[in-house]
Amino acid sequence: MTARKAIFVTGGASGIGRAIALRFGQAGWFVGLGDIDTEGMAATEALLPGGFSFAHRFDVRDRAAWDEALDGFATAAGGRIDVVANNAGIPLGGPLVENSVGEIERCLDINLKGVLFGAQAAYPWLRKTAPGSCLLNTASAAGIYGTSGATVYSATKFGVRAITESLDAEWVADGINVRSLMPSFIDTPLLDHAPQERSNQAIRDRVTAAGLEITPASEVGEAAWQAVHGQQLHTPVGKTARRLRFAARWMPGRLRQQSRESSRMLGK
Repeated sequence: MTARKAIFVTGGASGIGRAIALRFGQAGWFVGLGDIDTEGMAATEALLPGGFSFAHRFDVRDRAAWDEALDGFATAAGGRIDVVANNAGIPLGGPLVENSVGEIERCLDINLKGVLFGAQAAYPWLRKTAPGSCLLNTASAAGIYGTSGATVYSATKFGVRAITESLDAEWVADGINVRSLMPSFIDTPLLDHAPQERSNQAIRDRVTAAGLEITPASEVGEAAWQAVHGQQLHTPVGKTARRLRFAARWMPGRLRQQSRESSRMLGK
């Protein structure tokens, strides 16, 4: 009998993390959730097949807490971890000059340092289940081309893209796959947050006003499944992400012009 495969998902209390957890859970995988939101994780677990999940409250900024979380999950999963989804992240928008020191440091710590710490902690477990194990990082369409009004967030997601590309080469000899998701605007609770402390306008309102589409979270879950089981290094999710990838490769000058025009229209 083949052992049940196991995936650990950070940011699993809602949104993209929940969508990834549900997609793998529906395929019969043992699912681990990591988040600071205990109630949200319980809600995700309630949607998963009974008896095949594990939740652990921790902060991805804490390197030692990563080891504790993965050790606990591996024990619950029968000693194996096949995929770690490095998904936890927060948004940050607004002009760079208006971002506070605290906002900048928090975004960098969660979105970038948290991913690096997760990769370090995941490595020994993924090496045990290689070949075919996978580190799946959640980057963003903002990691394809920098987004005006989201400089810090874009920087972190370009960083996640770089981590993915670097580890894809660094871990190939160990048989560990490294992949990233590059979603555009996904229908998650994050869209209902203001992009920064000085703003009271939800991200969802700004996306709608710009005429951009909002992609169902379930599409990211399916993209995660395909990324883990496929050969593509970066997987764009949503029309905006796919258009950005095409334009960045084939029409960089036009993309730059459009970005500047959009910024002027928004008064940035």
